[in-house]
Amino acid sequence: MELKKLLVYCFVIFYLYVLAFGIFMTETVKIPAPAVFGLPLIFFAGQPATRFLYYKEMLFFITALFLYNIVGMNDYRSFFATLITIFICALYFNYFVGSSRSRFVTSIVLFFLLLMVSMIIMILDHNYASIIDPIRIAMLDEQVKQSPSGLSITQFTFGYQVAAFTTMILVAAFTFKQNLLIKLVVLCSCLICIYLGMNRSAFISFCAATAIFLIIYYRYKAVFLLIITILVCFAAYTYMLKGNFDNKNNILSKNAAKEANDFNRADLAAENLKIVANYPFGLIFYGKTWDEVTYRNPSFPFGLSSHNAYLMFVTLLGPFLGLGLLGAIYYRILSLFWNTVKNIHKKNQPLYLALFFSFFAISINALSHNGWLLSVDGPTVFLYFAILQYNVTSDTGNDILLT
Repeated sequence: MELKKLLVYCFVIFYLYVLAFGIFMTETVKIPAPAVFGLPLIFFAGQPATRFLYYKEMLFFITALFLYNIVGMNDYRSFFATLITIFICALYFNYFVGSSRSRFVTSIVLFFLLLMVSMIIMILDHNYASIIDPIRIAMLDEQVKQSPSGLSITQFTFGYQVAAFTTMILVAAFTFKQNLLIKLVVLCSCLICIYLGMNRSAFISFCAATAIFLIIYYRYKAVFLLIITILVCFAAYTYMLKGNFDNKNNILSKNAAKEANDFNRADLAAENLKIVANYPFGLIFYGKTWDEVTYRNPSFPFGLSSHNAYLMFVTLLGPFLGLGLLGAIYYRILSLFWNTVKNIHKKNQPLYLALFFSFFAISINALSHNGWLLSVDGPTVFLYFAILQYNVTSDTGNDILLT
């Protein structure tokens, strides 16, 4: 029994690891890593859901991925890689987590502990790059492209980890009603991660998600909380961050750098909207590819996209089909969010709220990058199915993983 328990823990940790950090196939691992570590967990299903709960979602995923990756981009490899990752995650929650609340909570805790490890590595990478970068390469089994960063190849990918982690822990500090000292410690930890994370969109996503949470949760009192938070942030920056961390590698210095504005997101979006205006029904209906409509456009050199995942999706599929599929994929999430907001102070909601707003933050982050649910950004896919699975679980069993 103890050996079985250890084996289950190992598979869970390795599966969540490859999912969180987007490890699929590397130079060493030539087979899909999510399948290697995810599929065996189905055989350890203790209290699975009575049936597969995500038929509709998977149908919408397959349709959207087929139209986007194969018809629109002619990219078969991305289609199969994305579909495998999403399907394995659905199976993990449906059959391994199932109705067990203890397995659900354990999965959430382990996932965000992995993201916390990534945050620590990012902080250390600022001053010990010669030591940390080889560790990053070894842990990802792939050559990293940007530093300083955490367990990701690029800083853009790391931004999703920062947005998900910081929003999750700060919202959880409020919903679990921690004392003021803990809330301040958590807020300062978030500021350090964002300040050194060098990702402006993650900062915007974090601010937007937490501000909306505070307004919904505290209503008019949120005004005072936001003012206090701004003052705390200013004090933390002035007395903790400004003089104690590398001035060359932080979010403010990056924003001031010339190269930060070489590809302005607003300009890219504006040019993308011109393409939408020229092909209003979507590129796939005109038999056009992205490269064919952008090769003369100076804003999109060398295959550059608009860095807006949703806009790119609508550009290829058109507003009717594209927005329709997005609505179908996100319908249950939005419905659950609305029901949760209406009962935001219920006692059984604290973890649910933290998951929702963490997902909300990384969904906002996708407005400035290409990673999102349909490109299997790890935290996004995990949180999507975690939110859908939450109401299926129940408080049964004492054994954390083998209930």
